[in-house]
Amino acid sequence: MSHVAALRALVAPGADGRRTLASVPGCWDGLTALLIEQAGFGAAFLTGGGLSMTKLGRPDLGLVTMSELVDTVAVIRDRVAIPLIVDGDTGFGNALNMARTVRMVERAGASAIQIEDQGFPKRCGHMAGKTVVPLAEAVGKVKAALDARHDMLVIARTDAVGVEGITAALDRADGYREAGADLIFVEGPRTLAETQAVADRFAQRVPLVHNLVEGGASATDSGAELAAMGFALALHPLLLLHGFVRHAPYWLASVQAHRSTSGLDIATLGDVNRITGADALIAQGDLYAG
Repeated sequence: MSHVAALRALVAPGADGRRTLASVPGCWDGLTALLIEQAGFGAAFLTGGGLSMTKLGRPDLGLVTMSELVDTVAVIRDRVAIPLIVDGDTGFGNALNMARTVRMVERAGASAIQIEDQGFPKRCGHMAGKTVVPLAEAVGKVKAALDARHDMLVIARTDAVGVEGITAALDRADGYREAGADLIFVEGPRTLAETQAVADRFAQRVPLVHNLVEGGASATDSGAELAAMGFALALHPLLLLHGFVRHAPYWLASVQAHRSTSGLDIATLGDVNRITGADALIAQGDLYAG
């Protein structure tokens, strides 16, 4: 089964017509994607915010370029076989830019691309001060993405809840569904009632995506609640990054104070070589040693 087919199967309804919620952690490079795959998850999410924060040391304000994103997709696809959902932001411009972004991301190995309807300057979906483009423009960009893709899934996201309110966001999402989007993602419902309204409107018609960001705007952090509502995917985009940022200052302070890593609960070089497959790669190289 191809990675795209595997993702289609992951979000498909079961015999009872309901979808099983899949948790999808965020990655930003080959190692984080590999850790997600080895942990047994059915898919990984290349988070735009995580990529900006780790590659640039900058917040999620639309600073990552399309070529940087495509290069990262290629690195991850070279290392893991599981489906990869890619945060394509706004497509890096208008409908023509969107089409090129979709073609490039799919060729690099994405299983799905998430696109959104924010205006510029864009920012993290859980930050205040966002804008959204006119509905007709957003629908046109969804159609451009669908026309440009070969097999990859297209996830249409609206950020309109915090700008125009939940009713307008639902109407926008319906426009994206009617345009042919494979999955729908209403970002940042502010209450459980709004989250339920998203499910009531769409769960029986199209797979739904929800974003679970620690400290973000989501009204729930419970996968069980989302599953009961009928959501298909729960993204955990910054799980690994938030863990690293939480603990890294302690490790650094400890080394600065004691000039040693002794006593720190961290992995060793041997652990990392095992995880990344050093023995297998050396053995493969020996096959060609002559």
